[in-house]
Amino acid sequence: QVQLVESGGGLVQAGGSLRLSCAASGRAFTSFTMGWFRQAPGKEREFVASVRASGGTPNYHNSVKGRFTVSRDNAKNTVHLQMNSLEPEDTAIYYCSAANPYEGVWDYWGQGTQVTVSS
Repeated sequence: QVQLVESGGGLVQAGGSLRLSCAASGRAFTSFTMGWFRQAPGKEREFVASVRASGGTPNYHNSVKGRFTVSRDNAKNTVHLQMNSLEPEDTAIYYCSAANPYEGVWDYWGQGTQVTVSS
């Protein structure tokens, strides 16, 4: 089993930056695709970004492309989401997730961290 714990959320002004971190435990971490999702009040959880176990080119939702950067450090069992040029529309609870490549679904989830962007 993989356990995920997010951190780094907070309140920032529009145009500011924030860096989220996700600490993972479990020996299979390095074989998982890691991703970030977010859920705003009254809305469905949506995909933000992901990076495969082997690295390579990350995937981003169009709304954050060019502003957010996802990265992982398998040696430290961590994944990060650098968020720049934040907008009020980015306000949401951000979740870290892990996907088993054989199952093709997001199997594990963190508890979430709140990101609030003021105008």
